[in-house]
Amino acid sequence: MKNLFLTFIAISLFSFTNPGEITTKNVNTTASKVAWKGYKVTGEHAGTVNLKSGALQFEEGNLVGGEFVIDMSSLACTDLEGEYGQKLVGHLASPDFFNVAEHGAASFKITKAVAYADNDYKVVGDLTIKGITNQIKFIANVVDGNAKAKITIDRTDFDIKYGSGSFFDGLADKTIYDEFDLEIALVTE
Repeated sequence: MKNLFLTFIAISLFSFTNPGEITTKNVNTTASKVAWKGYKVTGEHAGTVNLKSGALQFEEGNLVGGEFVIDMSSLACTDLEGEYGQKLVGHLASPDFFNVAEHGAASFKITKAVAYADNDYKVVGDLTIKGITNQIKFIANVVDGNAKAKITIDRTDFDIKYGSGSFFDGLADKTIYDEFDLEIALVTE
């Protein structure tokens, strides 16, 4: 009877772990990468921005939440050098685009994450750029607490209309496409 009682206690201790416990893993902002690519009629430009902070949340090993903040003042161009690269970054930081002086950070917060395939999640969340928040959806791949995603964003949803053929006529080869891409790789600690 004593052995049965001890067995019952042991099973009880192991079976009453909190299955709904959420674990938060902080994002290593140095190891993580955010790359951007914008498109125009005559070509494209690419670059990077740095993360200020971030964290991902897991329940029983599954992604359930998280958020990160992008330092818009770290905006960099990787396809142009020198004066041309500086001019592009200066224009992107201006009120024509991201207005970095007034909006030094952009952010994203996961509102829903649903596992649907091997290590892949359908993610829904709120993206804030220039103080404007819109819901976006994308697929993220999550392995060992690290997440990767390729996201396409319509800049006009965030009142970034400069050079947009959707809003201005007669731009011809000066047209800048509304959508730009972000490639995000979050490394957690």
